[in-house]
Amino acid sequence: MATVMSDLRRLGEVRAPAGFALRVMAQAGVADSYAVFPTVLGPVYVAWNGLGVSAAMRSKSALEFEEWFARDIGRPLVRAEAPAGMAAKIEDQLEGKRRLRFDLRGLTPFSQAVLHKTLQIPRGQVRPYGWIAREIGHPAAVRAVGTALANNPIPYFIPCHRVIRSDGVIGNYGGGGPEAKRDILNLEGVQLQRLQTLARSGLRYEGVKSTKIFCFPTCYHGRRVREENFVFFHDEAEARSAGYRPCKDCRPAAA
Repeated sequence: MATVMSDLRRLGEVRAPAGFALRVMAQAGVADSYAVFPTVLGPVYVAWNGLGVSAAMRSKSALEFEEWFARDIGRPLVRAEAPAGMAAKIEDQLEGKRRLRFDLRGLTPFSQAVLHKTLQIPRGQVRPYGWIAREIGHPAAVRAVGTALANNPIPYFIPCHRVIRSDGVIGNYGGGGPEAKRDILNLEGVQLQRLQTLARSGLRYEGVKSTKIFCFPTCYHGRRVREENFVFFHDEAEARSAGYRPCKDCRPAAA
């Protein structure tokens, strides 16, 4: 009996490896895992769980990412090996192919609606904050849309960088500020100088003379149109009075 008790005491003194408890929690779905991935944007720290990607950030260090995650997400986090194929999915997502799933728990239904709508903006195109507000059924909530996008926990992959002000100003960006937003849009092929020149002139829409359709200036319908075949409009009423109808893809106006 004494020998058994001695063995039990020795077992109780054995300590689990560092991080063992967190790894068990991650496997059980209670904690999130994370790793750093090389991307066209540079190294990006990405957190995930069984529901999908839960956070992303271009952090200076793993510690900075962990501290931000604890503060903003509020769940345990453990560094881990990335699942097979995740790096390829991340690369595809940045190229405009929607291959990632996302965990948006903790966000309000309004913020989730904003981010799901933002996912629908194609790579290389932009939309104004007001478009998001109208599309989710809250046309007056433009400021609230901006707040939801500023607090997007998964920038880059949920492309809040593709949402700008209607006056052409880039606006703020939770993924690294206006300059980072500008760099990513340039990388995606957005003609920012043209876009901002039109916006400064008060021109919000471009129409194609041959189709009599008007679009947002970055819509793919205008990619192969020569500049002389465009006509520009200040607002929806001006476009409609000229005999143009809204594009069904970029939806510059309500149906």
